[in-house]
Amino acid sequence: MKKAIAILLSLTMILGLTACGNSASKTKQPSTEDTFVESKADTESAETSTNMENTDNQDAQEHKILVAYFSATGTTKGVAEHIANGLNADIYEIVPEEPYTDADLDYNDNNSRTTIEMNDPDARPAISGSVENMEQYDIVFIGYPIWWGEAPRIVSTFVESYDFSGKTIVPFCTSGGSGMGSSAANLEQLTTGAQWLSGERLSGSDSQDEVMEWVNGLGLNFEE
Repeated sequence: MKKAIAILLSLTMILGLTACGNSASKTKQPSTEDTFVESKADTESAETSTNMENTDNQDAQEHKILVAYFSATGTTKGVAEHIANGLNADIYEIVPEEPYTDADLDYNDNNSRTTIEMNDPDARPAISGSVENMEQYDIVFIGYPIWWGEAPRIVSTFVESYDFSGKTIVPFCTSGGSGMGSSAANLEQLTTGAQWLSGERLSGSDSQDEVMEWVNGLGLNFEE
């Protein structure tokens, strides 16, 4: 009888230890659902971080720059395109309602159109078209050739046509040899509330790298 009881006690102990082992094994193994939830949380966190970075990039790209220019012979146009391409900026050509002919541009003719206009500080040649949503731009480059030491009167028309308050204006010019002179200062007097930077005379033969070297030296943060 004692021997039978001892055998029964031994079997009971063995069964008990086996059950505990199985229970411990089940507790240590994570379920597939737990693994999925953790992975999903990591993915959502990564997506949130990416979305925040994309938003920051969009904010930087929303910084709007305009390159406006008047070019009678195409020289200033080439420089303006270098700036616009280098900054990925919008570009606008100041186009006269009445195009300038070769005779109009005859500086040696006292009766030519350009001579008459430049001898009259109040002359304001009409412009065809306009800049849409000028208010969206906070940096505006304004380019023009030098005529009689000044900006063409049509550029005065352009400057007086918009509110440049709070904007940064960067003038640039092209010429056969003359500098900017007082051209930019005279244009500045036609605006209010704008910050005008020192301008630069550029050459139509300048490469984009040469033009952008000047632009990058202006000290402006174009990505804000």
